[in-house]
Amino acid sequence: MKPRTSGWLLDLRGGPIPYADAWALQRDLVRARQAAEVPDSLILLEHPPVVTLGRSTKAGHLLTSPDALATRGIDLFEVERGGDVTYHGPGQLVGYPILDLRALDEDVVRYMRSLEESIVATLAAFGIAGGRLRGYPGVWVDGAKVCAMGVAVRRRVTMHGFALNVTTDLSAFDLINPCGLGRPVTSMARVLDRAVAMEDVRDAYAEQFARVFGITLERVSPDAVASARAQVEVRVGSA
Repeated sequence: MKPRTSGWLLDLRGGPIPYADAWALQRDLVRARQAAEVPDSLILLEHPPVVTLGRSTKAGHLLTSPDALATRGIDLFEVERGGDVTYHGPGQLVGYPILDLRALDEDVVRYMRSLEESIVATLAAFGIAGGRLRGYPGVWVDGAKVCAMGVAVRRRVTMHGFALNVTTDLSAFDLINPCGLGRPVTSMARVLDRAVAMEDVRDAYAEQFARVFGITLERVSPDAVASARAQVEVRVGSA
């Protein structure tokens, strides 16, 4: 078994976090990780309704207009992650690992397979047989995508991550061609045909992430990130 390292868990409960705020938090944490001011970290949260366009998004994969999204109260962002268009919303567990890829020999494919493994193991804890579909990143159940993935790497540090449908309103995916694949989506609640407690999924995922990546997670608040970010700014300012 590989030796364990220490890391941070920012488990942001208490309601959906606006996408812009979470994106800014990621960037702060990435910069602090690059400067070795913080350890490897995992952010867990939910978002209010939002559509994001990754670097591979093709014209026509957003099936409605930005104005129509805005009318429905759905935000729209173009972001630096890989992948195509996707939807985030309440009932979906979103995870943003901020990891130094040198621990994985800077192997992005290995990182993605490990991320998928952590989701598959989490689903198994609830009696769901999830798996991979060759050529399509993410995790699938009976041919339907239950977890989308898209990442970015900045100076060896990862950002963005995964979106696991727990009790998500799947009708929102009718607004897009999910990940540009034209394939169905599902949720843990739909597969199990019962309610699933988000708190239980959060806890189960944190445990599996720690196991797969060999990290002992310590729960911290965003205040810890702000403090580390300030240290980075002091270092840069005095350089």
